[in-house]
Amino acid sequence: MALVRLRALLALLGAALLVLVGPPLLTPGSGTETGTQIPGLRFMVPNTPGGGYDITARTAAKNAEDADLTHNVEVFNLPGAGGTVGLTRLVSEHGNGKLAMSMGLGVVGAARSNDAPSTLADTTPIARLTEEQDVVVVAKDSPYKTIGQLVDAWKKAPGKLPVGGGSSPGGPDHLAPMLMAQAAGIAPKQVNYVPFDGGGELLASILGNKVAFGVSGVGEYLDQIKAGELRLLAVTGPERVAGLDAPTLQEAGYDVNFTNWRGIVAPPGLSDAERVKLTRLFEELHASDEWQQSLKRNGWDDAFLTGEKFGDFLDAQDKRVVSVLKELGL
Repeated sequence: MALVRLRALLALLGAALLVLVGPPLLTPGSGTETGTQIPGLRFMVPNTPGGGYDITARTAAKNAEDADLTHNVEVFNLPGAGGTVGLTRLVSEHGNGKLAMSMGLGVVGAARSNDAPSTLADTTPIARLTEEQDVVVVAKDSPYKTIGQLVDAWKKAPGKLPVGGGSSPGGPDHLAPMLMAQAAGIAPKQVNYVPFDGGGELLASILGNKVAFGVSGVGEYLDQIKAGELRLLAVTGPERVAGLDAPTLQEAGYDVNFTNWRGIVAPPGLSDAERVKLTRLFEELHASDEWQQSLKRNGWDDAFLTGEKFGDFLDAQDKRVVSVLKELGL
């Protein structure tokens, strides 16, 4: 009888303990208070590993997890046609609040130049994250030591000096050298531009001297530049990049001021709650120490913009691409 009473008492104590403890304790920054936890979240990268979209997506996923905003984010690559294969897949995932795509100006241009069936107007804009300059680089054993030497040789035989870029025509790595050629007095139509599906593919061709020079985002090639594998000749933006010894194109005498940007879009047809939750995740990510450190480490400028303002920006960028291509006669 005493044993029965003891078991009953232990059962009551166990039940009381469960009530007191309740569900797992929530710690600050767990993502529960801010509603940023999205189980099963996937980030699509619409080009090959190693490119700017890939680095951005993997950095965002890791930083979000390190900051306890959400967990087990899957990052996968779906390359093709300058990002429009991924864009088409994204648009087909109507109402999927657990999918987001890393993208930027390259996808805007590719959608135009490839006459893609879907455009960014068909997506749900979530956030613009970064802005960065492009870099003009050559292999470490290239005969070109300065941007002036390269441009002089380029002017003599534009078609014989192929330039590689990690985006389709209309994308940033295409527009930057075209504007550079125009400023140097080279007809853009004479430029031998070789497109690659992201900076990862482009890198091998630069190092193997398959192209005379390459143009890509500073964050994509920062490690190779610092390691001495690539020689940096110039940057395309208005100011020098901190920590890198290279002039701007404007300093070198070429009237070019060009920057790229990257952001996140989601499928169409999301509920208001799904859209708000995804946006909130990136707002909290943007505010985190982890993300701010990544901005500095990758040479990215903070260009955070969300929702309708980002949607308006995407529309303006589409119009800008069309305008620049017409101006260049392309």
